[in-house]
Amino acid sequence: MSDRTSEPAPDETPRLKEYEGEGITVTFEPRRCLHAAECVRGLPEVFDLSRRPWVHPGDAPAERVAEVVRRCPSGALQYRTTDGTAEPPDSPTTVHRTDSGQLVVRGDLRVRGAAGERPETRVMLCGCGASGNQPYCDHSGPCAEP
Repeated sequence: MSDRTSEPAPDETPRLKEYEGEGITVTFEPRRCLHAAECVRGLPEVFDLSRRPWVHPGDAPAERVAEVVRRCPSGALQYRTTDGTAEPPDSPTTVHRTDSGQLVVRGDLRVRGAAGERPETRVMLCGCGASGNQPYCDHSGPCAEP
């Protein structure tokens, strides 16, 4: 297992942390995490905030890790298998607006932001326009209010 962090130049690919396990690599983009805690509830032996690093994909079967990563609504957590296979997108594409205004989108997506266009499978997009991480929600606007 490794905990590699890549720091991009400004306006390039966002910072990702990579965690390698048997058969799977989990990536984490901290700026996109909205703390839904799907990972921690779904597989606490892999996603444990009290440990450093906090992600240990080798502590569960790769298929189970992938299943729990797909629950992350923001897309902050993603995975690829060691053979290079990335997460398959949902089909058909779905869009759901939350009560607080975010758009939860799943499917074969291309999202354009400050870093250019990115392929995505899961995103939570800002619905209020106040996010500092456009087009992704970061709970800095009215959506952060209960």
